[in-house]
Amino acid sequence: MAALTREETETLIAEVLEVYPEKAHKDRKKHLMINDKTLESSKKCITSNRKSLPGVMTMRGCAYAGSKGVVWGPIKDMVSISHGPVGCGQYARAGRRNYYVGTTGVDVFCEINFTSDFQEKDVVFGGDKKLAKLIAEIEALFPLNKGISVQSECPIGLIGDDIEAVSKKAAVEIGKPVVPVRCEGFRGVSQSLGHHIANDSVRDWILSNRDGRPFEKTPYDVAILGDYNIGGDAWASRILLEEMGLQVVAQWSGDGTLAEMENTPNVKLNLLHCYRSMNYISRHMEEKYGIPWLEYNFFGPTKIKESLRRIASFFDDRIKEGAERVIEKYTPMMDAVIAKYRPRLEGRKVMLYVGGLRPRHVVGAYEDLGMEVIGTGYEFAHNDDYDRTIKDMGDATLIYDDVTGYEFEQFVERMKPDLIGSGIKEKYVFHKLGVPFRQLHSWDYSGPYHGVDGFAIFARDMDMTLNNPCWKKMTPPWIKKADETLKQAA
Repeated sequence: MAALTREETETLIAEVLEVYPEKAHKDRKKHLMINDKTLESSKKCITSNRKSLPGVMTMRGCAYAGSKGVVWGPIKDMVSISHGPVGCGQYARAGRRNYYVGTTGVDVFCEINFTSDFQEKDVVFGGDKKLAKLIAEIEALFPLNKGISVQSECPIGLIGDDIEAVSKKAAVEIGKPVVPVRCEGFRGVSQSLGHHIANDSVRDWILSNRDGRPFEKTPYDVAILGDYNIGGDAWASRILLEEMGLQVVAQWSGDGTLAEMENTPNVKLNLLHCYRSMNYISRHMEEKYGIPWLEYNFFGPTKIKESLRRIASFFDDRIKEGAERVIEKYTPMMDAVIAKYRPRLEGRKVMLYVGGLRPRHVVGAYEDLGMEVIGTGYEFAHNDDYDRTIKDMGDATLIYDDVTGYEFEQFVERMKPDLIGSGIKEKYVFHKLGVPFRQLHSWDYSGPYHGVDGFAIFARDMDMTLNNPCWKKMTPPWIKKADETLKQAA
């Protein structure tokens, strides 16, 4: 049961929107909805993937962040050049804790900021020559790199640098793939277009590199797509997949390699974790190579069991039996976690606001612990994300798209959740308001949260956050207001 009734949620939305001018009020109203599980489509209820209102605080990133920070950046044996001013590259470097195996600066390059460091003269005279020189220097200094991607920042598109010509010439000279990515930050309305652009560059410059080459296939080859190995998530997922008898041929982007990307067209099934960032390349491989894809969810026992059985349904009895064997093996461990933490978390209410998949994928894990998600929303979702979200949320749940800082604070004040799960931009605001908070973009420097191992850590972190005595030392502003009102009345 939701914290508010449908009528109460409608009233809440109306009251929060009252502060906006007429035009902004009309626009923002389209981005807020009350969940109805009977709906088949969200299109008539909520608007998404639209430009944010100028002057209104948004938590979104840009297309460059979607390409460099999410899709290309975690590929560990490739160098990703941030072509433009140094600041964007530094911001996108190693911000999400994409764990990997290797030696940084020798055969792994994720945490190094490679930038063309644009200055005013580069904007005036162009940066093509500088980019060519940079690629040559990278090849001399880091010869074990397997390839290079050129991630365009805003000035590149504005001045018209021909990164495609430079990349083609450099690829011939160094004998490795050099991939130009037109992901200038001003493109699109959020980082979502950056995901799409990055997927298209993988399609055009990488996937066909090994077409026709021999590859030793098995009936059980799969690829993990859209898992960025934050805190070791992909490793926790692989344990379950490999124990049930599948062979993970490729895993990207987290802890991924160029060779794995090139070998992905040989698998039997693509397992898609983050739908928003990798559904484009999954659909392409389904059309070109006939590879089916499946969105899975390894957050919490309920979703782990559902996903393992769905994955197994694509294979023979050996894998189906393997899935049941894995479930039987790990169920006692997960039950023990629930037995330990559910009594401490039962009945607590959560509000979420994240990007990618988390606003819906983590709901099952909270419910396994007896917690209730009373509000959720995405930074950069499309309507097909909300179509999926409707089924995972309770009726009358508040759903918000590209929620503004003002709206989010007001929703929290009125609904009074016990815990908020959101991003780094929101974290310290709600800390100052005295509300327990978990950073769900990069697991607040913890993790993994996927799989059996991850569920134990997830439960521990929620308990550690919610039941920390520090919150008793802080008074939220809405309680202070109430106290002041009582004093004045007295």
